[in-house]
Amino acid sequence: MLYLVPSPIGNLADITFRAVEVLKSVDLILAEDTRTSATLLRHYQIDKPTTSYHQHNEHKILDHLISQLSSGKTMALITDAGTPGVSDPAFLLVRECIKNDIKVECLPGATAFVPALVNSGLPMNTFCFEGFLPLKKGRQTVLKKLADEERTMVFYESPMRLVKTLKDFIEYFGAERQCCVSRELTKVFEENKRGTLQEVHDYFDQKNVKGEIVIVVGGKEGK
Repeated sequence: MLYLVPSPIGNLADITFRAVEVLKSVDLILAEDTRTSATLLRHYQIDKPTTSYHQHNEHKILDHLISQLSSGKTMALITDAGTPGVSDPAFLLVRECIKNDIKVECLPGATAFVPALVNSGLPMNTFCFEGFLPLKKGRQTVLKKLADEERTMVFYESPMRLVKTLKDFIEYFGAERQCCVSRELTKVFEENKRGTLQEVHDYFDQKNVKGEIVIVVGGKEGK
């Protein structure tokens, strides 16, 4: 059995009771970064074997994990923050589990784009989640396609690339398109900056940006 267990995106108190119970019950915890996860596990007195599972080794250890799961072991997959599979490794392992009739269960829990979307003030009856944009190859193609997207769009971005991405959005979406940038969600210095793309770009262009970033951009208004 494989459990996908969401972990807090900032505040350690945001983990669910059930998530803690599952992490205490499994034979092995797969962690995106065992050093990062160690803080969470220590906080909740979870003493279970852990091993690294991330984008650089997931192909290499996949068969071994499937073999262990097939033999009856239970595992939990956690990432540094949020729900496994949402811009983090999980897909390959889940797919192979399904192929091998290994039960998979995903617990509900923290995902950064949900609070960012809800508190953005932008329409959320329909939206599209784009995650991280391509850094180079295919970036312009994606931006051109999204320029005509009428749904609210949600992106993840690193703090060092935030201003450049906002500049790209201004070029392809227009300076007056509404947006909200959320950073450090659930943490002490949480910030949600709302306004036009130009206003938000100019605001962060004058700052030393830190923390995890979610960008919510309004869709193109229909005629």
